Amino acid sequence: MSLSSHLQELKKKHQHLSDSVEQLQRSPATDDLEVMRLKKEKLVLKEEISRLSAH
Repeated sequence: MSLSSHLQELKKKHQHLSDSVEQLQRSPATDDLEVMRLKKEKLVLKEEISRLSAH
């Protein structure tokens, strides 16, 4: 897998997580632990994207 395609996949995953977090936060029965877990996963992806983009 090339670097650019790998970055694209990471960005898609990050966007999917953003959408999931947004949807969960709009829900009346929000699971705060799930939101925190997804946000942490988003941060890890964002850091990976930044690290790979710097090369």
